[in-house]
Amino acid sequence: MEFYRSDLYRRVMDSIARTPGSGSSFSKGSTTSRRSETDDKEARTGPRYAAIKQSICNAVRDGLLKPGDRVPSEAELVHQFDVSRMTANRALRELQAAGILVRRAGSGSFVAEPKPIGQMIEIRNIADEIRARGHVYRARVVQNNEIRASADTAALLEVPVGTRLFHSIIVHHEAEFPIQLEERFVLASAAPDYGKMDFTQTTPNEYLTRTAPLERVEHRVRAEMPDARTHTMLGLSNGEPVLRMTRRTWSHSRLVSHAWLTHPGSRFELSAAFSIDD
Repeated sequence: MEFYRSDLYRRVMDSIARTPGSGSSFSKGSTTSRRSETDDKEARTGPRYAAIKQSICNAVRDGLLKPGDRVPSEAELVHQFDVSRMTANRALRELQAAGILVRRAGSGSFVAEPKPIGQMIEIRNIADEIRARGHVYRARVVQNNEIRASADTAALLEVPVGTRLFHSIIVHHEAEFPIQLEERFVLASAAPDYGKMDFTQTTPNEYLTRTAPLERVEHRVRAEMPDARTHTMLGLSNGEPVLRMTRRTWSHSRLVSHAWLTHPGSRFELSAAFSIDD
């Protein structure tokens, strides 16, 4: 990415270098000995990783780094701040944990977009939500198959074993980032064309709203650690939790859909607002 050769990059690095306490000005002496001296100084003056974090936060606050911009790598921070790689790594990890950065394996660390906020009570089409935030929406359909209900899947929709169902798995993307993994079981008799739909052009929500108008909705939300499949599909960092919403919907007095909607914990939050009448 040519960003690192641009004037913007130099301004960001200059801004970081001017941060009080950064200790980024150094002579041409031995790097090893300088880092040893730095470690001694850190013990007296406070953690160096905090200075790195503050410098990057300042660059974001001042508009030198914007959402989606790549920040200096660990190696560049080591050179700029004259610290150990462990110290630079800790600064980036803590900025990621705070939701300020997004770290992508093999690509580097990027300034995070503001967390999208999903409506927990209102049923909204995720494609509309993403476009309303000014971002590009796309979907990757992993599968959309007709199945016969097993003992486990029959229980999800409260139907007899052997009932015709559709089983879809779709990854919804906001810009380049996976923002939701949707796994859904649908009663085939209530939505007969579900298995034929191209869900890169429409969404299950749009189709079901037309075909099986909502009569009742049940939501449950929990935070949990993802399994290996979810970790891969959502491009999660190691140790990153997810928010998993279970949504069941009824139409014409029938339970027609059971969905698990899973979001990266660091890139999504849910909200709800309501009024209480006197």
